[in-house]
Amino acid sequence: MINHFKINLQLFAGEKTEKATPRRREEARKKGQVSKSNEIITVIVLTLSLLVLKMWLPQMMVEFKAFFANVFNYAGNDLTVENASLLIYEVLLLTLKMVGPVVLTALVAGYVANVGQVGFLFTTEPLKFDLNRINPISGLKRILSKRALAELVKSVLKTVLVGFIAVSFLLEQLPRLTVLMDYPLMSAITVVGDVIFSALWRIILVLLVLAVLDFAYQRYEYEQSLKMSKQEIKEEYKTIEGDPLLKAKIKERQRQLATRRMMHDVPKATVVITNPTHYAVALQYTENMSAPVVVAKGQDQIALKIKEIARENNVVMVENKPLARLLYQKVEIGEAIPAELYQAVAEVLAYVYRMKRRT
Repeated sequence: MINHFKINLQLFAGEKTEKATPRRREEARKKGQVSKSNEIITVIVLTLSLLVLKMWLPQMMVEFKAFFANVFNYAGNDLTVENASLLIYEVLLLTLKMVGPVVLTALVAGYVANVGQVGFLFTTEPLKFDLNRINPISGLKRILSKRALAELVKSVLKTVLVGFIAVSFLLEQLPRLTVLMDYPLMSAITVVGDVIFSALWRIILVLLVLAVLDFAYQRYEYEQSLKMSKQEIKEEYKTIEGDPLLKAKIKERQRQLATRRMMHDVPKATVVITNPTHYAVALQYTENMSAPVVVAKGQDQIALKIKEIARENNVVMVENKPLARLLYQKVEIGEAIPAELYQAVAEVLAYVYRMKRRT
C-alpha cells in the first residue's frame, strides 16, 4: 500500500523555496535587477517640487510683473531684429527664472530618491540586445504576468483615486470659485492658486499611501523573483568551491585576518626568539601554563613586523638561530612547544627573567 503511493521527491527539487544567496543578489544587481518603487520617487519629486514652487511663487509673480512692464515698453518700439532679439531673451530669462528652481529641485529629488532606494548603480546590461525582448511569446507572457497585472491594478486605482479627490475637492470649492468674477485680478489668482495647491496636497497624501504599499510589494516581488531552488544553491556552492581565483582570494583574506590577530598578541609575549634576518617566534609563558605557547611567528617581512611590535612594547628579544628555526617549523600559532624543546626554551626564559630582575 505504501509502495503504491510512493512520492518521487525529485519532483520538488526545482521549486524555488530558498532565499537568494549573496552571489545571486550581486549577479542580479549587475544586471540592473533591483528592488525599486517608482511611486516613491514620484511622491518625493512632487512633494519637494510643490514646496519649492510654493516658496518661489511670490518671486515668480514679481518677475512676471516686471516682464509685462518690459513688454509694454517694447510695444511702442519699432519691430527690428534687435528689439525682437531682446524680447526673446527676456522671455527665455523669465522662463528660466520661473521654472528653473522647480525643475532643478525635481531632478535632484528624483536622483536622490533613486539612489536612496538602490544605491549608486551603473550598468549597461539592460541596453544589450536580447532576442527574447522581440519574441512575441515572451512579450505575451510579460503582458499576462502577475507583475503586469499588479501594475495595471495599481495604475487604475491611482487614476480613480486621484480623479475622485480632484473632482470632489473642486466641487467642494465651487462656491468659492464662482464668485471670483467679482474679485480683483491678483486676488482671484491667489484664490485659484490656493485651491490648486490644496488639491495637490490631498493628491500627494493619497499617492504617499499608495507609494508605501507599492514599496512593500516591490520588495516582496523582488525577493520572490530571486528565490532559488535547493539544487541551484548546491550548484552555486560547487561553482564557488571549484573557482581557483575565488579560493585564492578567500585564503588570502583568511591569511590577512590570521596575521592581524597574531600581531595583536605580540605585546602579550614573554620573549621573541629570532634568527636575525629570517625568523621571529613570540612565546608567552605564565605560571598557570603547563608549557610556553607560540602566540606569533613569521619569516622575512612578517618577522620584521613582529620584532618591530616587540620593540615598541618592550618585549625582550633573544637571538637563537637554531631554536627560532625549529619553533617556526614545528609549532603552530596557539600551540604549546613540544617536550624536546623544553630545555632550550627554559634556558631562554631563565635569561629573560634574569634580565628583568636587573632592570
